[in-house]
Amino acid sequence: MLEQLDYILPKDRIAQKPVFPRDHCNLLVLKGNEIEHRKFYQIVEYFDAGDVLVLNNSKVMKVRLEGRKPTGGKLDILVIGKKDGNYECLIKGKYRDGTEFFIYGHKCKVIKKMEGRCLVSIPLTMNEIEKIGKMPTPPYIKEEVKDDEWYQTIYAKEKGSIAAPTAGLHFTDELFKKLRHKGVEIVFITLHVGLATFLPPERMRGEREYYSISREAAEKINGAEGKVVAVGTTTVKALESASRNGKVFATSGWSNLFISPGYQFQSPIKGMITNFHMPKSSPLMLTAAFAGVDEIMRAYQEALKRDYRFLSFGDAMLILKCLR
Repeated sequence: MLEQLDYILPKDRIAQKPVFPRDHCNLLVLKGNEIEHRKFYQIVEYFDAGDVLVLNNSKVMKVRLEGRKPTGGKLDILVIGKKDGNYECLIKGKYRDGTEFFIYGHKCKVIKKMEGRCLVSIPLTMNEIEKIGKMPTPPYIKEEVKDDEWYQTIYAKEKGSIAAPTAGLHFTDELFKKLRHKGVEIVFITLHVGLATFLPPERMRGEREYYSISREAAEKINGAEGKVVAVGTTTVKALESASRNGKVFATSGWSNLFISPGYQFQSPIKGMITNFHMPKSSPLMLTAAFAGVDEIMRAYQEALKRDYRFLSFGDAMLILKCLR
């Protein structure tokens, strides 16, 4: 299956910074076998009164740190979360069990390496880490991110993510205003983006991400008079984790749901907004499960031909299962 989701992504198609205004990026609309090319601000035309737009309001934490070993060697540290009184981290650089290093004068130590990650003693609270940390932008973004807000949705509220739910980066206050004026209900749920979202499929099974759907959100989604459209793969994952037979249940917990082609969707979503993903990646597998493998790969080839920008700061796609 992974081979069917492979394609060549030229480096110059990987967007290094967002388009401004945010809603002026390109939008590929996939309706069955039909493809249309628009701008994101024109997405309003695809919504009707009674539709429900569901977004993930998780907020990215500034948890990327730089450590220095006594020898002067540099370590690039991504704090994933707390574990057993210490921190679970991903580290780039040379280290082993017992390696000591300093972060802004604070002495830290690698306690144990564990399958590509490690347990680290850092004498700082999460709030203190965020005060000195940087935004954890993906490694394929080589240019300096001049403003932290580039990598944060305008509606981010609940702290907890180590990567942005990037499909939501295209929305502006003006766009929300137009959607509401048209009678579209805008609903927020939460899924804190963790390793499961960006690890390779063969390594992500068993990885868990926290999600929460309130009673009010579930009622609005279930009571939709029109279509329900999810913004991003993380929103889809949260909804699918909390749904059975077309109904969403108010719940919170940890999800290790892995969605790939052949999966039978349980939530009432009829549309999905997403960015263009890495070849053979977990988000692409989820997107192909929703749209169809052949359909999604044809859309990707069309996007490449038309110079669309890919990945986190790139362009967007609207996938509709219904023609309206």
